[in-house]
Amino acid sequence: MRLKSFQRLALWTTATTYLLILVGGLVRASGAGLGCPDWPRCFGSWIPPASAASLPPQFDPSLFNPTLMWTEYLNRLLGVTVGLLIFATAISAWRHHRHRPRILWATIAAFLLVGFEGWLGGRVVAHELAAWIVTAHLIVAIVIVQLLLFATFEAFAPTPQAPQAPQAPQAPQAPKLIASLILLTLLQAGFGTQVRGHIETAINTGVARDAALATVGRLDYVHRDLAFVVLIGATLLTLWFLTRRSPLIRWSFVILALAVAQIALGVVMAYGSLVPAAQVGHLTIASLLLGAETVLWLLSRRQSV
Repeated sequence: MRLKSFQRLALWTTATTYLLILVGGLVRASGAGLGCPDWPRCFGSWIPPASAASLPPQFDPSLFNPTLMWTEYLNRLLGVTVGLLIFATAISAWRHHRHRPRILWATIAAFLLVGFEGWLGGRVVAHELAAWIVTAHLIVAIVIVQLLLFATFEAFAPTPQAPQAPQAPQAPQAPKLIASLILLTLLQAGFGTQVRGHIETAINTGVARDAALATVGRLDYVHRDLAFVVLIGATLLTLWFLTRRSPLIRWSFVILALAVAQIALGVVMAYGSLVPAAQVGHLTIASLLLGAETVLWLLSRRQSV
């Protein structure tokens, strides 16, 4: 199948946004969030300095770490690239799909939110990675990628023109059940970001990395409990589709597998001294899980009666 220009652009934009979330997880896991201590510049310059000796006088040379600086700087460059791609996607939606409001307004909303997300990125640096602002930063990123997924899905969905062959209908409860699971997963991700923020605070105050999780307390237990609630929800949803012999059962299995993988990586982090690779995977799978849930929700809405 030959893709239309908007379909190609929407796919690239959505995939690049997922890549940005992955890189953002890498920034957090490596401790590079303050690799550039100011925003939007890096050590007062648009191009990072080559050495500590070339820093402007207002910056402490002890803050200069080339690895962390370039990790954060490349994250920002990727963020700018995603912003430009979303802008191009919104323009393309206006050109090719202005009479399809679901596509047009989803891309416009994503574009407006990406500007807000950039501003939030500056607040993250200004507040020195405060947990609440980092949580807001992640939630907005997830909302943006969900909007892009929605627009991409609609771009590939056939435009209703003539009566189509009847399909096996799903029960109208399906979209509601999946929407509830999406909200639970989003809530669990928000708690996870709060847990990570408390861990970073503990490490920065001198707590050993393998003991930092123990300082989080009840918040971590809520995060873990919600992970199992999401797993139970994914299991029940899979059984629900299985008993109805639904063609959507494959997506339900994907969601169940991602929920299991998410918990497995959480266990690796909890008992493996917060291995950075597991942290990156944990966040990436969380975003993919929400994406799979969103796709299943969209598919179920089209097949509901």
